[in-house]
Amino acid sequence: MIDYVTVKQALFERCQEYAAQRIETARTAMEAAQAAANEESKSSAGDKYETGRAMAQIERDRHAQQLAEALKLQQELTRIDSGKTYTSGQPGSLVITSQGNYFIAISAGKITLDKTDYFAVSPASPIGTRLNHAQANTEVVFNGKPIRILAVA
Repeated sequence: MIDYVTVKQALFERCQEYAAQRIETARTAMEAAQAAANEESKSSAGDKYETGRAMAQIERDRHAQQLAEALKLQQELTRIDSGKTYTSGQPGSLVITSQGNYFIAISAGKITLDKTDYFAVSPASPIGTRLNHAQANTEVVFNGKPIRILAVA
């Protein structure tokens, strides 16, 4: 028998790593864009200087937005208790279905543990909303196809 609590804790750790990596990547890119804007030196072509600074500022702002989104993912993870066992689909639950295994937390994509694939999905994602409140031995319809809920933990 599979120890679902151990699986959920491993999935939760991977989601934390995913969020931390996104934060680090966004911060690094944002700092690099800011440094590029600061290093832009005024040349004889004044418009070129202003355009370069504006482009670097746009790039920095884009990375700042990505950083804010990654921090939001990390914040969402603080609300999850991976050690708790659930009876219906909700944030922190592991839902085993006939079509795949879903960890409802954040959208972190496919995670493979011990040769088994799990999909970390947001509760707000299309599949996450379908699995919300779903219980074992029931069926939900997603994209016109029935999905059997085999277990919820």
